[in-house]
Amino acid sequence: MPSVGSVMVIGAGIAGIQAALDLAENGFKVYLVEKGPSIAGKMAQLDKTFPTNDCAMCILSPKLSECARNVNIDIITLAQIRSISGVPGHFKVVIHKTPRYIDEIKCTNCGLCIQYCPTLVPDKYNQGYSYTKCIHLPFTQAIPAIPMIEPDACLYLTDQMCQICFLACNYEAINFKQRPSELELEVGAIIIASGYEVFDARLKGEFGYGVFANVITSLEFERLISASGPYFGHIQRPSDNQPPKKIAWIQCVGSRDRRLNRGYCSSVCCMYATKEAILAKEHIKDLDATIFYIDIRAFGKGYERYYQRAEEQYGINYIKSHISTIKENPQNKNLIISYLNEEGQKTEAEFDLVVLSVGVSASVEMEELAQTLGIELNHYHFCQTNPFTPIETSRPGIYVCGMASAPKDIPEAVMDASGAAAAAESLLAESRFSLTKTKEMMPERDVSEEEPKIGVFICHCGTNIGGVLNVPQLVEYSKKLPNVVYAQNVLYACATDAQELIKKAVIEQGLNRLVIAACTPRSHLPLFQEVAAEAGLNPYLVEMANIREHNAWVHSRAVKVAMLKAQAAIRMAVARAVRLKPLQPRQYSVTQSALVIGGGISGMTAALELAKQGFEVHLLEKTNQLGGVAKRIPKTIEGKDVKTFLKTLISQVEKEERIKLYLNTEVLKTEGFIGNFITKIRNRTTNEEREIRHGIVIMATGAQEFKPHGFYDYGKHPNIFTSLELKEKIAQDKEQFKDKKQVVFIQCVGSRNEERPYCSRTCCTLAIENALALKEINPEIDIYILYRDVRTYGLKEDYYAQAREKNVKFIRFEKKTLHKFQWKENKLRCAYMNQV
Repeated sequence: MPSVGSVMVIGAGIAGIQAALDLAENGFKVYLVEKGPSIAGKMAQLDKTFPTNDCAMCILSPKLSECARNVNIDIITLAQIRSISGVPGHFKVVIHKTPRYIDEIKCTNCGLCIQYCPTLVPDKYNQGYSYTKCIHLPFTQAIPAIPMIEPDACLYLTDQMCQICFLACNYEAINFKQRPSELELEVGAIIIASGYEVFDARLKGEFGYGVFANVITSLEFERLISASGPYFGHIQRPSDNQPPKKIAWIQCVGSRDRRLNRGYCSSVCCMYATKEAILAKEHIKDLDATIFYIDIRAFGKGYERYYQRAEEQYGINYIKSHISTIKENPQNKNLIISYLNEEGQKTEAEFDLVVLSVGVSASVEMEELAQTLGIELNHYHFCQTNPFTPIETSRPGIYVCGMASAPKDIPEAVMDASGAAAAAESLLAESRFSLTKTKEMMPERDVSEEEPKIGVFICHCGTNIGGVLNVPQLVEYSKKLPNVVYAQNVLYACATDAQELIKKAVIEQGLNRLVIAACTPRSHLPLFQEVAAEAGLNPYLVEMANIREHNAWVHSRAVKVAMLKAQAAIRMAVARAVRLKPLQPRQYSVTQSALVIGGGISGMTAALELAKQGFEVHLLEKTNQLGGVAKRIPKTIEGKDVKTFLKTLISQVEKEERIKLYLNTEVLKTEGFIGNFITKIRNRTTNEEREIRHGIVIMATGAQEFKPHGFYDYGKHPNIFTSLELKEKIAQDKEQFKDKKQVVFIQCVGSRNEERPYCSRTCCTLAIENALALKEINPEIDIYILYRDVRTYGLKEDYYAQAREKNVKFIRFEKKTLHKFQWKENKLRCAYMNQV
């Protein structure tokens, strides 16, 4: 019996959305189930994302719109999983749906009900710092673009005293008779993307959250600084609505706290605090920004440079100190923080505002959801996964992505989501396209004989654009340009209501060209092209002017220059739009095979997943054997056998008929375009050359260990190893370490310097793994780890705690304070600062 060609995604934050879009694009029906009234998750509440400082909603909004318009994604909100039965390929899921009290088919989001509703409630989107109507949209770009009624605050639902919204609605969409309902669906696979919860800072009473008005959480700060927030992007402290002059961020609030069973690192707090401090400095010129931290964990791509920029360019003050209490000055409501400085002296500092960098945890429903789905959780209530298959749960056919499995940042959550989607696609490959349908579009209008009639739509985009550029003035300027017959400003051009406005204008004004002045066309042009197509306009009659990155961002402190440049950008876009011609996409056949470059674990896994989906794969490895660096790793820090796993993986690759393996092979050149590439390869042993035709390329070239020749006498003495070499030696012969009395690890050798300005991510964990292994061989051995920041992010923090419990000594050093080793009496001596 064929598997069911549909997948259920539980949770509609950024990870769930990405998984849904990948699945729908690759031929599967998707049920996107969300417990809240709209999709988007907590990313919708963020102002910017690190390390690019890109607008969070500018990234998210096009994806929300894609989900809403994709005919193969059914969005099911206000819903939770009630039960599940069946086997992989054939699951039956019962969903419990809470009433919205609004008919989702009849509602047009006209806003009349919101306008006339007399009841105000705290706005959850703005963390309670503003009020909204009892009937409201969760936020401007919400999908579905349908209001909801807060039942606990509704005068009719609680006391049957009011029906103003019912009387105001012209479409009879208000339905107070809605009741909870259940829906049964059959799916082939399930992906858990249930996201996370923010730590309740009231549980750390020593910081005064909920007592002192000017102690707030990081998520609250995101709303305070956002253009769509309660203060419209102007930072004000809650007690007196005055702009703060000194702000402190306190790290690890609700993270790395074993007393609260939160011993893990939340992975994102150091970077989002740095981001918030940078943004605050950009908002308030002379702001004094201080971050109190334990370790700065800038481990992701571009994160170390971002951290360095915060210190060097923005002057953000980083103080390594664990804060225990905060006191309030009752006269001015300022906060007094006592701490030990670098010299160990007790110091006090007074701040106008304190931001608690709160950690994250698994969603509150995770335990109930795990019981319903029949999956295992770890001791922190995240989904239990295998280190070798981190997107698979303990139950076959059910996958996990994002923070449902462990704390992680947005890029990693998105990668997780695509991995989980790919795993589901492999499982259901035989049923691809069995349940999908094609979207019906409005017939395209023939405008070839018409004079250009251009509509210009200028996005306000909060402070991203409107904070620098005078958008109404740009609209008036646009109206005077040749061939422009309509110009309009929109708050968020990528929001559903703005898209409807554009479509309506195309039809009613007879527009035959569109110019969208907003942000980057790299991410948004496809969105506006689809909007045009839905209005019956050829999608290639759309032009964009990037007035965000090219104007508002780069000239944020030169408004006149920014305005002149924005006018020029719009003028050029209009001039180009006049010359646009309707185009029709060409149909090309796609070469149904893939080229994977690199035969390590990543490359082999990618090749196998593609092969499972029925595609031919060419797997290239430059050496004479598969495995990559993993061949040197006996086991993971969790104790999993890497060699056995690797042997099994290699065997699977060699037996898979759809994988063509090329050892000792290198790439000479690649030509062609997406879907049709030709790559010339050469066997390094025989010098034989050949060509491969393929539709895609996956780069899995891996990494290599830095060999520190010239550092600390490496290579000159037999007792100096790299961490990976030590790991190999321990695996080969434990006995050789039984009589060792002292071992020192030096971190960041070849990382976080001018030549390699990044964190290598694995070094801290590997040092701790080796230290624990040596302690197991000889508990009396003295072990010192000299470090700059211990970066055991996520669930790896447990092993850092174990090392400290076993008396592994951690000594912090600055980059300039560690001196070279010296050999004396056949022993290695290290001069650290003024100590030996």
